[in-house]
Amino acid sequence: MADSSVLTSTTGRTSLADSSIFDSKVTEISKENVVIRSASYVEEEMPQIETRLILVQEAGKQEELIKALKEIKVPFVKMESLEEFESLDSPEFENVFIVMNFQDSVFNELHKTDYRIIGPPVILNCAQKGEPLPFSCRPLYCTSMMNLVLCFTGFRKKEELVRLVTLVHHMGGVIRKDFNSKVTHLVANCTQGEKFRIAVSLGTPIMKSEWIYKAWERRNEQDFCASVDDFRNEFKVPPFQDCILSFLGFSDEEKTNMEEMTKMQGGNYLPIGDERCTHLVVEENVVKELPFEPSKKLYVVKQEWFWGSIQMDARAGETMYLYEKANTPELKKSVSLLSLNTPNSNRKRRRLKETLAQLSRETDMSPFPPQTPKSCTKSSKNSTPVPSKQSARWQVAKELYQTESNYVNILATIIQLFQVPLEEEGQRGGPILAPEEIKTIFGSIPDIFDVHTKIKDDLEDLIVNWDESKSIGDIFLKYSKDLVKTYPPFVNFFEMSKETIVKCEKQKPRFHAFLKINQAKPECGRQSLVELLIRPVQRLPSVALLLNDLKKHTAEENPDKSTLEKAIGSLKEVMTHINEDKRKTEAQKQIFDVVYEVDGCPANLLSSHRSLVQRVETVSLGEHPCDRGEQVTLFLFNDCLEIARKRHKVIGTFRSPPGHTRPPASLKHIHLMPLSQIKKVLDIRETEDCHNAFALLVRPPTERANVLLSFQMTSEELPKENWLKMLCRHVANTICKADAENLIYSADPESFEVNTKDMDSTLSRASRAIKKTSKKVTRAFSFSKTPKRALRRALMTSQSSVEGRSPSSNDKHVMSRLSSTSSLAGIPSPSLVSLPSFFERRSHTLSRSTTHLI
Repeated sequence: MADSSVLTSTTGRTSLADSSIFDSKVTEISKENVVIRSASYVEEEMPQIETRLILVQEAGKQEELIKALKEIKVPFVKMESLEEFESLDSPEFENVFIVMNFQDSVFNELHKTDYRIIGPPVILNCAQKGEPLPFSCRPLYCTSMMNLVLCFTGFRKKEELVRLVTLVHHMGGVIRKDFNSKVTHLVANCTQGEKFRIAVSLGTPIMKSEWIYKAWERRNEQDFCASVDDFRNEFKVPPFQDCILSFLGFSDEEKTNMEEMTKMQGGNYLPIGDERCTHLVVEENVVKELPFEPSKKLYVVKQEWFWGSIQMDARAGETMYLYEKANTPELKKSVSLLSLNTPNSNRKRRRLKETLAQLSRETDMSPFPPQTPKSCTKSSKNSTPVPSKQSARWQVAKELYQTESNYVNILATIIQLFQVPLEEEGQRGGPILAPEEIKTIFGSIPDIFDVHTKIKDDLEDLIVNWDESKSIGDIFLKYSKDLVKTYPPFVNFFEMSKETIVKCEKQKPRFHAFLKINQAKPECGRQSLVELLIRPVQRLPSVALLLNDLKKHTAEENPDKSTLEKAIGSLKEVMTHINEDKRKTEAQKQIFDVVYEVDGCPANLLSSHRSLVQRVETVSLGEHPCDRGEQVTLFLFNDCLEIARKRHKVIGTFRSPPGHTRPPASLKHIHLMPLSQIKKVLDIRETEDCHNAFALLVRPPTERANVLLSFQMTSEELPKENWLKMLCRHVANTICKADAENLIYSADPESFEVNTKDMDSTLSRASRAIKKTSKKVTRAFSFSKTPKRALRRALMTSQSSVEGRSPSSNDKHVMSRLSSTSSLAGIPSPSLVSLPSFFERRSHTLSRSTTHLI
């Protein structure tokens, strides 16, 4: 029986919203309906039809679905069979059926009668977003392809195409027969044809048919959209699908790399000359003639086609990259002239010289041509005049100008050839790099370019209007503040910039292809991006050397002599500032590395005045600061000591900025100790049972007694003697003491019950594991935990309450257990000779009085 319960709608009009996504036929019908509807408003008291949802069979049993219908306030009824619809049908309602399965017989019967059918995800999605139900003349199960316009190419089986089109319609997508600018995705079964070429040229994503099938499998997921990048990128047609490549003219390393890239990009490769090959990729700078006559079906293309396809993430058109033999008449003539073998003929020598000059004019052999992008720099209005008598000062000034001009051209090449294309919006295949990666790589290069463009212009004006008395030093003094601002941010992070380039080139094939294409251009002079970016690091020292040379060739009476000295001094200040800033930056980076590596590291470790001095790997020899045998790392800073142990189990990962993933923290924070708390540093003597051991006597402010921490060094590269001296020097600096040596004491291991015997034995490791497990069980089943500090106060109180009698032997034992070792810290030590006897007298007391570091 049908459920006759009907929820009345709060509005008289239909709750279906027109999504305006129809094909041409539906659009015409919609326009007619709009005209009829607008005309109906003119008539008075026309009956209004209300939308009603009918939950068919299983849909009526979904509580979540019924709750969503109540939220959007749409009337609904339940229906078990189609026969019941006759009793439910009414001219007052426009019925919309909710069907769980779009492949059963009930759905087919309803679809034949042209009823409107929607799936449960549509209702749930509208209820979640508070939107009205979308209008669709076709059955709509979900909205995961809503607002997508698809076009198909390369499908030969009609049944497969009909199936794909039906699924797209069920998910809210629209199909277009012909490809146009409104198409958002091309579904391709091959990499040939006009539609494929147009999609590549427009940068339209080209998808496999699996994309539609997988999207349909996720049809019941709320908020799922088939066009999101993470999902869509799994099903994009790779650039070399259906392609079999062979490579000619490349080194073995390059060939291996390109073969691996071919596999990654969906293609295959075969040896040169195999008839199954579809493409022959040629290194045009090496290969002058093909070893065989290629067939008409074989594309012979330059390497730029290969890298360009990877960069665009789609197979590029071959016609633009066809390989052609360099067989021009001009080149033949030049070669014939260069092949002269009679050097005794002056006329032939002259002709050879003219030919070389001609070639140099026709082919710019300079790695950095004087022409720079128009958007980066202006062309020189005047050519550099050559004085009749060239002085040595003028020659150096000219060299300074030429090197500055070349440097500006290099910066312009970096910006125009690399940075600008990477920052461009609407890149084919999406952004090649993330914005933060681009910022890391290029840093303040544009600012450096602006400053040096001004310097170059000023030098050009000086050279054009040359006079021996004109000052070159004033130019660099004028821009010294700008140099201080622009260079440190780039130079300090150059290593990070280089590491980012290397990492992105390995992890991102499109960026690797982008570099290959641009680095092969003549503007780069066959230099990589890393090699170009190192120029700013080298420029200021080069300028300082040229200014020094200029000063040597400047007369004493010339006013520029003193100005040049000031300019050289200002450049040295800039370089000193860079080095100092770099040192601070590296120090801060080291502290951040410690914070990332140590789980639970206190935030107050980060400080502008703090720097990492040394890292030492040790093993704990006592029960403090952690269990005996635990691996402990000591981070010595200039004013504190961070103590951390190795984590037993790594859980989770450190969250880092988008696009970066840091490894999980490998250490666990134990204690951050100011160096002022270290009272003595004990150098434990070497014995058969004790090697490389030392101890620290510390006095935490929360404790009433000193604490003894003992360790065994496991770092082989740092001798123990050097480590202890380094530690004492920084402790002395912290407490403002000049005699750092007096902080070190030699001691016997027996005095402190310190030994390193069997630390790495299997039995010792098993014992530590059992002890650790026992502690965990004890904590788990302990119901009354008495803090040691409270217990100690209670014992001391009970002791002081006994008045009028001498302490018994038990009382003396308690007092010895609670006595402090602070007397050791306060003993004057003019020499180390008397210290061992003191340790012998106090060894029993000290071993018992050592308390916990909390």
